[in-house]
Amino acid sequence: MSDDYLLVLDSVTKSYTIGGFYSKRTIKAIENISFKLPYKPLVTAIIGESGSGKTTIAKIILGLVKPDYGKVLCMGKDIYKVLKEDPIWYRKEVQAIFQDPYEVYNPFYRVDRVLKIVIKKFNLAHSEHESKELIDNALKTIGLRPQDILGRYPHQLSGGERQRLMLARILLIKPKLIVADEPVSMIDVSLKAIFLDQLKFLKEMYGISCIYITHDLITANYVADNAIVLNYGRIMETGTMDAIINKPLHPYTSMLYNSILIPDPKARKMARDKIESKTSVIAQELRPRMGCVYQKRCPKAMDKCFNMQPDLIEVEKDHYVACWLYQ
Repeated sequence: MSDDYLLVLDSVTKSYTIGGFYSKRTIKAIENISFKLPYKPLVTAIIGESGSGKTTIAKIILGLVKPDYGKVLCMGKDIYKVLKEDPIWYRKEVQAIFQDPYEVYNPFYRVDRVLKIVIKKFNLAHSEHESKELIDNALKTIGLRPQDILGRYPHQLSGGERQRLMLARILLIKPKLIVADEPVSMIDVSLKAIFLDQLKFLKEMYGISCIYITHDLITANYVADNAIVLNYGRIMETGTMDAIINKPLHPYTSMLYNSILIPDPKARKMARDKIESKTSVIAQELRPRMGCVYQKRCPKAMDKCFNMQPDLIEVEKDHYVACWLYQ
């Protein structure tokens, strides 16, 4: 039953038309994407290279883009019906953290406004005093000092402070789900671990689940419980984060793993030895019209890979892969 899950994507497909008047063509950003998130609070990483469809999935879940086909259900409710009938409910239960920690803010207003609008919109306080207490407590919980943050303009805060202020906003609302699209890609390395620790804190302390969208297996491994690996809009592999890192099944997942800069030379060599070498193909190549979308870069491609797209099958418990090597 769909209402047994926090979020369900069922056969979701989205295409875009690109090019000019004489050279229009349609590209499928995502194709036949299906997964379910349980009510149990988890961080689920959606991992893939640029152009793999990660942000399209985020926009669809947030209701910013409507798919061509398929269903998106939140707590058993079709999100597009809910967004027409009760948008406040959905915006309260599903919140976003975007990649650029500056574009979220209006540069003409002090950053306090981001938090005050939330309190007013969702009727979280009944007086100015109560509103101030909520804001101060949220900032302190996230590790920010109110006296250092409030009253300042966005350009006066660092990227890390701006992103953590978004976490304070999340803490005020306490949604069921956060959709975080590359949230640490534009903040300093020293602050990434702090931000990710606070995402885990929100999960453990308040039961807030998170879809963590990234191209970086290192940060995904640090923060996520399970993972969905995407390539050219298709799911290649899903499983626990531990299985994805320690026993990747799909050659694409292995390639992502081997792209990690591992400090230990011996460990790095062992990782690289896991897959065969093959002449690389330009990463920006168009996705194939037939067969597996990874066929042109796969070191283990077979004739079947060029003609038919493999289904996603369970190889081990809760570990799924779409690859002819296992079918």
